Amino acid sequence: MTVLDSRPDVPGDHNPIAAPGALLSEAGVSMAPVEDLGAGRGPFWLDDWLRANATDVLAWRRHIHAHPELSRDEYATTELIVSLLRRVGLKPWVLPGGTGVVCDIGKGERCVALRADIDALPLTEDTGLPYSSTTEGAAHMCGHDAHTAILLGAGRALAGAPELPGRVRLIFQPAEEVMPGGALDMIAAGALDGVERIYGLHCDPRLEAGKVGTRVGALTSAADLIELRLTSPGGHTSRPHLTADLVYALGTVITSLPSVLSRRVDPRSGTVLVWGAVHAGQAANAVPQDGVLRGTLRTADHEVWKALEPLVASSVESLLAPTGVGFSLDYRRGVPPVVSDAESTALMRAGVEAAVGEAGLAGTEQSSGGEDFGWYLEHVGGAFARLGVWSGPPAPQADIHRPTFVLDERALLVGVRTLVHTALASLA
Repeated sequence: MTVLDSRPDVPGDHNPIAAPGALLSEAGVSMAPVEDLGAGRGPFWLDDWLRANATDVLAWRRHIHAHPELSRDEYATTELIVSLLRRVGLKPWVLPGGTGVVCDIGKGERCVALRADIDALPLTEDTGLPYSSTTEGAAHMCGHDAHTAILLGAGRALAGAPELPGRVRLIFQPAEEVMPGGALDMIAAGALDGVERIYGLHCDPRLEAGKVGTRVGALTSAADLIELRLTSPGGHTSRPHLTADLVYALGTVITSLPSVLSRRVDPRSGTVLVWGAVHAGQAANAVPQDGVLRGTLRTADHEVWKALEPLVASSVESLLAPTGVGFSLDYRRGVPPVVSDAESTALMRAGVEAAVGEAGLAGTEQSSGGEDFGWYLEHVGGAFARLGVWSGPPAPQADIHRPTFVLDERALLVGVRTLVHTALASLA
């Protein structure tokens, strides 16, 4: 297989990484086919495409895995996506920032969108895979390499369909791993214009390969960042009454603010504040002059999310007023919760059943994790699902965002089939 890269502003094809006849990895990874868990379920053109191109999907994923790029730096990944889409006659366009791709397939007024995220995490991989990350301090430990390869496969398969009942828009989004997320860049660039529904998948190492988990309602939580900086004149710990005890004030906020919030918001909302960092002082006998406290505040309730910032600000002010410590609060809103609507979820479940059969349908729990797919659902209806990537027992369940995360590559073909069938069901 030869895969050539192409920059949007350069005519023809070129590839700075792979030589003609080579796989996408410089090391020349040997590709072995994987089992297609939905083989024979149709439509015929999808079965034919996967028989001929399944190993290509694996190779794309392995190449992207070996060459990860961090948020808003996904230039080579963007080039690869553009090239692979152009080579089957499609006309992708790149976002103004130079990373991220949008591409329409088919014709007609009706349009549904399929989204994948393309950025990596600032982690060092520790899997020992032959196609491990070759980029220092960056690795695809969240499965975005798989998401990208799956959407490339779905797009190229749809491009070969004899006829589509409308348009399918491919959205390859940068910068999912940073807040407030690259979904906002996509929306600002017009990626949702004319779209009636949007769908996405995310790798889930708790589900076995061959299963896709769906849920009506909140699937992920809103995730906001809090940074509180405190100031004091400082002084000797023997005379705390002559200064403002900054460490005591930090402790007050650390212990009291989560409790206050638990009494001020509906406990059914899944709202949770967890501190991740606190820094103040050096000497045991000196009251420090400054300190900082950082944490995340999450909720699964959209209305609660909108009310949290002023509630946190007023609560912090009340807690610190008796201490005499000065403070500044930086409250950074992150992403809204991902809330899948009932109709879109039903269509996605129909897509899963058509892709791999009823046995592939699974439920899934609401998570406190954040996912910027929620920004799309602020504008159009849609559904988000969890793609099983666990090989099953006795294989360990290596969680995402860890240096040891691995996935069962059979899930790639399940993902391609699921996205194709979901698009067809949504346009029917």
